[in-house]
Amino acid sequence: MNATDLQRAAVKRAGVEFILMGFDQQAEIRRYAFQRIAAEEPMEITVDVDMALLPAYGIRIQELPLLCRELLEQRFEEGHRALTLTEAEMRAHAEKRAAAEREAAERRRRPRKSAPQGAERSRHAAAP
Repeated sequence: MNATDLQRAAVKRAGVEFILMGFDQQAEIRRYAFQRIAAEEPMEITVDVDMALLPAYGIRIQELPLLCRELLEQRFEEGHRALTLTEAEMRAHAEKRAAAEREAAERRRRPRKSAPQGAERSRHAAAP
């Protein structure tokens, strides 16, 4: 289990959900609004994202709601009502994605192990 999985498990155990309510944008800052649903009173939390930074890290706009939710899951115990997806967090996401892409490419390059010659013959010989 990685750190993100552990954080999600903690959020789930706490009975907390984050629901995307929408977004608005002024200049280069997009503000995502989430509602935190928990045992106590629901709370609105916003996450600001500097859209000008996205191209530098290869982040697509479609990824932002999930990135924001991950940020909320990581920091939900802090009780903030407003957060910012920082450049360092964008860089970390880009690095994690690049590592996953390298790993997938490496798996594709590895030759597949074939069955030994004798095993192939014995399988055919066993068939009626």
